[in-house]
Amino acid sequence: MADSMDIDDSLYSRQRYVLGDSAMQQMAQSAVFLSGMGALGVEIAKNIVLAGVKAVTLHDCKRCEVWDLGTNFFIREEDVVEAVHSRVAELNPYVQVSVSTDVLDDSTDLSFLKRYQCVVLTETKLSLQKRINHFCHSQQPPIKFIGCDVFGICSRVFCDFGEAFEVSDPTGEEPKELFIQNISQGNPGVVMCMDSRTHGLQTGQSVCFKEINGMTELNGTTHQVTVLSPYSFAIGDTSSFQAFAHGGIFRLVKTPKTFNFEMMEQQLCDPRLLTPDFSKPEVPLQLHTIMLALDAFQEQHARLPSIGDAPKCQQPSLFLITSCCAHLQTSELVRCVSRCARGCLPPLAAAVGGIASQEVLKALTGKFSPLQQWFYLDAIEVVQPLQYLPAEEFAPRGDRYDALRACIGESMCLKLHKFRVFMVGCGAIGCEMLKNLALLGVGLSRHSGEICITDPDLIEKSNLNRQFLFRPQHIQRPKSTTAAAATLEINPEMQIDAHLNKVCPATEDIYSDAFFSHLNLVVTALDNVEARRYVDSRSVSNQKALLDSGTMGTKGHTEIIVPYLTESYNSHRDPPEEEIPFCTLKSFPAVIEHTIQWARDKFESAFSHKPSMYNMFWQSHSSAQDVLQRMMAGESMEGSFQVIKLLSRRPTHLDHCLALARLKFDKYFKRKALQLLHSFPLDTRLKDGSLFWQSPKRPPSPIEFDLNDPLHFSFVVSAARLFADIYNIPYSEEVKRIFNTSIWHIETDETVKKPDQLKMTVSSEEEREAISQLQEAISSNSVTPGRLRMTPLFFEKDDDTNGHMDFVASASALRAQMYAIEAADRLQTKRIAGKIIPAIATSTAAVAGLVSMELIKVAGGYGFELFKNCFFNLAIPVMVLTETAQVKRTQIRDDISFSIWDRWTIFGHEDFTLSDFMSAVKEEYGIEPTMVVHGVKMLYVPVMPGHNKRLKLTMHKLIKPSAGRKYVDLTVSFAPEVDGDEDLPGPPVRYYFSRESKSGEKA
Repeated sequence: MADSMDIDDSLYSRQRYVLGDSAMQQMAQSAVFLSGMGALGVEIAKNIVLAGVKAVTLHDCKRCEVWDLGTNFFIREEDVVEAVHSRVAELNPYVQVSVSTDVLDDSTDLSFLKRYQCVVLTETKLSLQKRINHFCHSQQPPIKFIGCDVFGICSRVFCDFGEAFEVSDPTGEEPKELFIQNISQGNPGVVMCMDSRTHGLQTGQSVCFKEINGMTELNGTTHQVTVLSPYSFAIGDTSSFQAFAHGGIFRLVKTPKTFNFEMMEQQLCDPRLLTPDFSKPEVPLQLHTIMLALDAFQEQHARLPSIGDAPKCQQPSLFLITSCCAHLQTSELVRCVSRCARGCLPPLAAAVGGIASQEVLKALTGKFSPLQQWFYLDAIEVVQPLQYLPAEEFAPRGDRYDALRACIGESMCLKLHKFRVFMVGCGAIGCEMLKNLALLGVGLSRHSGEICITDPDLIEKSNLNRQFLFRPQHIQRPKSTTAAAATLEINPEMQIDAHLNKVCPATEDIYSDAFFSHLNLVVTALDNVEARRYVDSRSVSNQKALLDSGTMGTKGHTEIIVPYLTESYNSHRDPPEEEIPFCTLKSFPAVIEHTIQWARDKFESAFSHKPSMYNMFWQSHSSAQDVLQRMMAGESMEGSFQVIKLLSRRPTHLDHCLALARLKFDKYFKRKALQLLHSFPLDTRLKDGSLFWQSPKRPPSPIEFDLNDPLHFSFVVSAARLFADIYNIPYSEEVKRIFNTSIWHIETDETVKKPDQLKMTVSSEEEREAISQLQEAISSNSVTPGRLRMTPLFFEKDDDTNGHMDFVASASALRAQMYAIEAADRLQTKRIAGKIIPAIATSTAAVAGLVSMELIKVAGGYGFELFKNCFFNLAIPVMVLTETAQVKRTQIRDDISFSIWDRWTIFGHEDFTLSDFMSAVKEEYGIEPTMVVHGVKMLYVPVMPGHNKRLKLTMHKLIKPSAGRKYVDLTVSFAPEVDGDEDLPGPPVRYYFSRESKSGEKA
């Protein structure tokens, strides 16, 4: 059992970056009561157990039915309710999961709920929800209450966290530090940001100042801001302060915020609603009304309505709808919602489960802004084209798909069964997607459907916190095959082909055009942009729909890409990540990110790049004697001087590694500072008379090594450990004795320059020194095969036993100390150095559910207006559903245009010339090419010398298809209609070397 001191960092590493240590500790001391183990309840249970809540009680009185197999991914055919408990419990060994089957009704004594910090109700009648909510609200302190439901294609979440719920961090965003250009003396004083950088502040927020020169009265003080522009803000009266000189930093101060909640009874009549889709802003209030009507129907009939009940369902709404809702005209929506109410759309349950789970974590931790107070999410667009199908389409057939069939009908279920999907990536989103595909019945073997998945990665312990298909016994097994086996347990009827490959140019012989031709859909479950762009390009080239999604902490996005309807992923590009200038890293760090990146670069240079270069040099030269002879003959060999220096200084014992690490300490943290201050003394001024050392430049302070300083000790120990690793010197616990008995105070000549990298030019003296060093090594018989090999280290952030993070953390902290920068803790250092993307199961579940709803629309061949992209941030909370970006068409002539999805095709033969190709394009498409390019190779550009002669050459002579292909894709340009304009590019022209090659390609 976990308590506040036993949180496993390796398990929760990604989540820690989202929630922080304090919130994690609070969850590890909290208990949740969750009623209802249907589609929504099991999603919430999964997410909060993965998150690490101390104790969760699962309550349900119902027995499992075949119907549940299509909605509850933890239920098997032989199960009863208690079976869910064991499968939920095994998700996280640090969480106590218990089960309750006691009846919970209007006569139940609710005092047992006092031992819980949060109560979550699903599948609970409204009158009981109101009673339990009233009980929770009246407690001191209040028990946080969440009620949520999924009725077919619509869902709701209601939150009540008490009359005054204080939140410590409303947004969860990392406060940024910005440099100050100027502060005026006045009332109010105006602060200008350095380099016209936008501050991102809002009026009413507060900032804290530090390191200001001149107007020192502001240092350490906090002031409320009034925003004047994106680059400036007012802070109050500064007229009596000293004049601003230079420098200074301001930082947003996070202030707690109190949220007020009303009970459900009050909120039913005057609901506070979050609107996710501004194209239909009236729908949340309409759904509020309709779901109240469904509640009333359920109270009266002890069931939800079915297809024939739609008119009856409208009757209760007449007396339940309050005056504020009475004007709504919702008859079509009522009919649509009530027809599906008994069913369940599993992806909708997944999406709402992720959202509701995040509210549970907010309730327990007081981190992030809670939902106030109602949230409605619907899948109306999924069923809109299906509502006029005959009633038999939606009738139950006694199998696991009855709940789904009640929403989308038998014909759509069959389309999903026959679907052929290729999913790239089996991590957090991939696991959630496979679960959704299993519940939807996508890719069933008996219908010739299939899901192909691929992922080259192995399962790590940190994956278990989000990738819920994996268990501790799966660590170091392949993700794809393990995920496939776990998915088949959910739905044994599926056909899953699991691969261990990357999807990249090197595997195009496997994931060829023939492979893509058999697909209906491509799904990305990736964590990097480069891989997304490649998969998108292959999908567009093969005219296949693509579903993309991603998360970062509490944020998530989905993008739906449909041939001929939408833009593709590559149609838009985020601005490139801002790189830290080299001079900033080398000499002028200003913020902690600079020192962390510097430390990371030092690790790469010393322990990865140099050993790799050393090995490559000796692998490419036959012997040290041969190298010596060639050097003595005056031959230049790249890298030879640096390699020989490494060979001559190579340590042979652990105490040598210690001495080397100690020298590095002086080089990095003492000599560098002295050299910089010698070049630029503290009183150095620029040509305009301003000080050289002013913000954002910080002058360094040399650090004298102190054996008793834990940070100094940590750096030398970790560096020595890494030197031992690359030089293949045994490292053991004996190192402590060696360190304690070694001579730590090593004399160093501060005037000697020992550059890390080889200079562009080498002096004759350095040549002679290198030759001398190599001669000495050869004569002393120290050039053995073992000494010509090193072991490069590859940075691994998650293994705390390898010393990698010890080196980076201590080096970064020492450099920060040298430049008077506030140091980061180990967790923040690990996140920045390891480029870790914060992640949490709630966001992953929500994003996978949202994108899976779009999969149904792709299977149904829906029109452009029914597809939805989404962006959400569960921390604020906000969700924005928008139409997809409509594909743009490029006009070549009045009657000729194309989009990214168009491709022109030309069939040739063995004697087909470039001139024939250009004539065929003109004849087939009505426009004559002026330029033909293959990749970066220019096949025909009239202004290029000799290119006109190429017109007589055959296409076989000019270009060759890549392995496994019988065609090439060419870029063709055309003359503009107006002289003087640039040539216009057309769509890709696919040239087949023979007519048979298109039909003759193998699958």
